[in-house]
Amino acid sequence: MQRRTVLQAAGLMTVLSPAWAQEKYPSKPITFVCPYAAGGGSDQRSRQIARFISAELGVPVIVENKPGAGGNIGTDFIAKAKPDGYVIGMGNFAPLSVNEAMFPKLPFNPAKDLVPICLIEKGPLALTVRPDSPFKSVKDIIQAAKAHPGKLSFASGGLGGSHHLSGELFKSTAKISMTHIPYRSGALATTDLLGGQVDMMFEQLYSAAPNIQAGKLRALAITSTKRSPLFPEVPTMIEAGVPGFEVENWQGLIAPAGTPKAIVTLLNGVVNKALQDPEIRKQMLSQGNEVMGGTPEQFAAYVAAETAKWSKLVKAAGIKPE
Repeated sequence: MQRRTVLQAAGLMTVLSPAWAQEKYPSKPITFVCPYAAGGGSDQRSRQIARFISAELGVPVIVENKPGAGGNIGTDFIAKAKPDGYVIGMGNFAPLSVNEAMFPKLPFNPAKDLVPICLIEKGPLALTVRPDSPFKSVKDIIQAAKAHPGKLSFASGGLGGSHHLSGELFKSTAKISMTHIPYRSGALATTDLLGGQVDMMFEQLYSAAPNIQAGKLRALAITSTKRSPLFPEVPTMIEAGVPGFEVENWQGLIAPAGTPKAIVTLLNGVVNKALQDPEIRKQMLSQGNEVMGGTPEQFAAYVAAETAKWSKLVKAAGIKPE
């Protein structure tokens, strides 16, 4: 009888004492959801961070790719998971700050259904043209676009992504008209840029760098507010004559809303430690990205500011999903 009473009390302790339960986290494998396909930048970083978390916490961290709908499918999976710290994932630019304004109805609310844990990185894009292009500067493009409205074309890897929104912000800020040509991926868009089917493209710097270095593309500007150490000779869009222009693709760790604060704090600390790891930093910096970090509150404030910025542009440009 005494033994049964002790066991019942222990069971109640597990239910009633969150602190006791959290001491046991994690006690089983963690699923890390990447909302994009295997092989891309988000997948690469997801696997890198997942390996570090696994080593630090002593449990397997299994990356599952759930691509589709501009990142919405995987992000929705995270949002609807049990908020116990065993499903976490990568939160990206489009599903967290763009898609709510673009899609008629999202199956999740980014601000209410997810909790930001830590901003991992930001990365600029490069405005690129072919080496034989007549455009030698951003001002050349602006002049040509004003002289022939709608004639120039810019490629993107799909509606609502950073490629596309960079072009739309360029149009809006410089008050020019160009034709957007969306592709099913950034790689396909780059192929047609190299082949001469489109005039220009805002491409993520890490992806554009090999073609720039090989002389297959010419970079006219980058979209961050500071020049990139990879290409210090390439001006920013602001320096090139487009005031206030800034676009950075970003991603960070997220979890379902309601995840215990102690778990969020623990994971935030692990990710911040990962961002000090020499190999992780080396890879990020070699791709032209900026290593971030910080608190969950700082990440949440950044997402809110980005959401306000891009929602305004999406609505003004009338961008709708295909």
